[in-house]
Amino acid sequence: MTNKRPVGKEITLPDGSSAPLSAAYAAAGFLFTSGQLAFDEAGKLHTGDIAEQTRLCLENIHRLLTNEGLSLQDVVKVNIWLTDASDFRGFNAAYSEFFGEHRPARSTVRSDLMLPGAKVEIEAIAAY
Repeated sequence: MTNKRPVGKEITLPDGSSAPLSAAYAAAGFLFTSGQLAFDEAGKLHTGDIAEQTRLCLENIHRLLTNEGLSLQDVVKVNIWLTDASDFRGFNAAYSEFFGEHRPARSTVRSDLMLPGAKVEIEAIAAY
């Protein structure tokens, strides 16, 4: 894959304007996802516990991968932001359940997030 291209539908912000980003971007043989929050398919943010939010973020990434003919096994790097360090254990359990034996490289940091109620944001890089 040599061409660069945005992946996914145009993202609309709550005020109706278009977001200045893509859900993912394909370039140089990789798929780079934007940070995924715990949105369901209807675009509603779920503010449940860390395990639920983690699963929804990862399901959103999985959907982007699948649409590109990729799988979780193609993920080579994952970056995670948690709003509360005490959520790490619950996050890690949900993350491990989702990825199974596959262990991509990963970074996890504690940080505030832009959307109130979001406890975790996850982005991934996958190789075609």
